[in-house]
Amino acid sequence: MLVLDGKAVASKVRQKLRSEIAELLPRTKRSPGLAVILVGDDPASAVYVRNKAKSCGEVGIYSREFRLDADVSQEDLEKLILDLNQDTSVHGILLQLPLPGNLDANACLKLISPGKDVDGFHPESVGRLTLGLPGFRSCTPAGIMALLDHYQLDVYGKDCVVLGRSNIVGKPLALMLLAGNATVTVCHSRTSDLKGHVYRADFVFAAVGKPGFVTAEMIKPGAVVVDVGINRTREGLVGDCDYQGIMEKALAMTPVPGGVGPMTIAMLLENTVTSWKSAFSL
Repeated sequence: MLVLDGKAVASKVRQKLRSEIAELLPRTKRSPGLAVILVGDDPASAVYVRNKAKSCGEVGIYSREFRLDADVSQEDLEKLILDLNQDTSVHGILLQLPLPGNLDANACLKLISPGKDVDGFHPESVGRLTLGLPGFRSCTPAGIMALLDHYQLDVYGKDCVVLGRSNIVGKPLALMLLAGNATVTVCHSRTSDLKGHVYRADFVFAAVGKPGFVTAEMIKPGAVVVDVGINRTREGLVGDCDYQGIMEKALAMTPVPGGVGPMTIAMLLENTVTSWKSAFSL
């Protein structure tokens, strides 16, 4: 079985971005800037933000972190976003989700300037993806597509099943697969004959947030399996798929950790550099 090593591929992306920034910096006189807003003290979000900051430093992106208390008002959070929209040293704005229940995430995401929407969640970004127009793409699905491309696993004409219909992964991933001329089925908690759908797939993308949800018996021999899930268990971090069981049948599969996660961060960096270049008309 081919292991789809997201950690190694993400490292190559960072190397490319580091060289690009170093080459263009004499012309811009200003490094790319990423503002990360973290509300509350969710441990998983804090770790993710820390990893993003580390990756930014590796390529030459200036990362600014804004930590807000969980009881911050909607008004104060929105004011921060509007201020960052006007800050010329900031080329990307990332609002770490999920937000505490007292805050309206959609309202905040809509306020982020589309030109700084490096997470690809703004309605304009989503609309551009739907219409096949250039624009920022949601980082996790974009990372998945880049990973498949690196390993020359083409979805053209293939049957692809996406497990999960979230705005962050499932829906944008389905659109990207359609753009690649795949035949796409999106399955969810109300899908009838779920196992039948999955077993027919040439490519399976699992993003349901349930440890070991996809078992070996659900996967047909020779399928490509992309595990988007990251679940904390007593045994450590595991994905949505039974890795040990499926590896005996799959043509290729992502590990957890070290598969999709590093690619998500790599695409965030790439989007930030794209925004930076756009700001200087490069």
